[in-house]
Amino acid sequence: MKQRFSQFFLFIAGICCAGLSMAAIPATPVMTLYKFNGKLDVPYYGIESFLKRGASSPAGTLAQGTSVIPCLVIRNGRPLTDSKGTPYVGFEIVVDSRKATPASTDKFKRAFAKRKSMRVPNHHCDSGVRYVIKVREMYALNKAPFFDPPGRGRSSGATEGRSELDRIVRAFHNSSRCAGANRKLIGRRGALSSAWDRFIADSRGKWPKETIARAKHLDYSMRTALYEGHLDRGCNAYGACERNVIALSIRNRGRSGSCSSGQGCRFPGDYQGVSSKVSQYNIWDEYLTQISGLTSCFLRSDLSDHDYYKKIRTMYEQNVGDVERILFGTDRDLTDIFGKASLNDIKGLRHYYHAPAMGKCFPKHPRVEYMSGAVAKKGDDFALIANTRIQVGKKGANGYRFREFLFEEAPERDLVEILDNYPGFEVDARKVSLKGSRGCAPYGIPPGCSRGSAGRYRRTPSWLRSGKPLGLQCRIRDRGADCRGGGSLKSVTVGGACDTQMRPVAGVR
Repeated sequence: MKQRFSQFFLFIAGICCAGLSMAAIPATPVMTLYKFNGKLDVPYYGIESFLKRGASSPAGTLAQGTSVIPCLVIRNGRPLTDSKGTPYVGFEIVVDSRKATPASTDKFKRAFAKRKSMRVPNHHCDSGVRYVIKVREMYALNKAPFFDPPGRGRSSGATEGRSELDRIVRAFHNSSRCAGANRKLIGRRGALSSAWDRFIADSRGKWPKETIARAKHLDYSMRTALYEGHLDRGCNAYGACERNVIALSIRNRGRSGSCSSGQGCRFPGDYQGVSSKVSQYNIWDEYLTQISGLTSCFLRSDLSDHDYYKKIRTMYEQNVGDVERILFGTDRDLTDIFGKASLNDIKGLRHYYHAPAMGKCFPKHPRVEYMSGAVAKKGDDFALIANTRIQVGKKGANGYRFREFLFEEAPERDLVEILDNYPGFEVDARKVSLKGSRGCAPYGIPPGCSRGSAGRYRRTPSWLRSGKPLGLQCRIRDRGADCRGGGSLKSVTVGGACDTQMRPVAGVR
């Protein structure tokens, strides 16, 4: 009897171990359709049409922000790719951004977590998949769709605020017009503009025309200052000063003499147009407005006890007085807010460089390459390698061996992990360049800045060297990253040639 049980458990263990050996690689993640400042609609193609004519006759489109689970369509023993080896992948829709509702947020999170924990033998599609889409339009982004919570008997908000413009902004955030701008996931940038136009029409006679127009420009500038800055800094002095610097860049781009349509300025004083120009402030991109609170009604009175909105509201309140003075005040206001800098330098600031968010590179790690979309092969199994970095190994019969190169951005360094997640697989050699990292500066700052051992490297834009780096000093109440501190007055400097976080630059055209 004992021998039979032993044989039985050995049989079961053999099944389990065989299953584990087959399921050797991570499942494809949930990926999101995204092309910065690109067209809203992304085409997909019928498989048979693609086999005959390539990517020439779309079967339909999906909107940016739609999340899918990709897979490799196998025909005649090979995955579908274009002539350069870029995969056109099958897909299962997780959230269709055109049809998304507040319930889509949890649906996305559940699917993302499930796929992250799965391991599979390969990334092949099942037989029911009918369409393919170019994998280079997809990114493995973990941000879920963002919706404001439903209303709970909001007030007008008109009695709150430190100034008349602030009170008007709060009244807009508490209005049905603002709420309407965020009911759908797509088109939020345009919807917010239309909401302000309707709110102004609704309020005709309540406030002077010029005053309510200024309130709109203040609202847009504050939204950009908040979300273009580092939200995790919260209400600490550096974060608050950073928001003032962003507002200053908006002010200087929108003033007479520097108003340029290329930077979003339609007329002098058009801070709305300047601050929401996608090519200049990328947070206004279609997809990015879907996953942040940028266009939300974050000053709603009924959300004052909600942790996220409470923090954003406190950050807004920390800066709104300064930003109103920056946009609409005098030269004296500018020199009061930015301390020791000369007025010419203050007025000459239109650009800044956020090094941590810029092009990542890893010169200390050899043969690291970014894969926008490639196929890896092991026998009859194929894997999709997309929107990830790899460390390239030796060349084999089907391409290059590789390991997955993962990193996490920490405050002072990139935390790197190199994992052999695809043992035995070889990535398509056509997608490997072996060129190495170029133009990488420690922390994205100039030579001569003493930082000791470099914790990260970043590429720098060409315009950065054409201007004058500024260190702008603010004297501001520091309430801490959690925005719960008492608010002791503190002097802080943002920028200068060696600031690893933000570098304001004057004189760039």
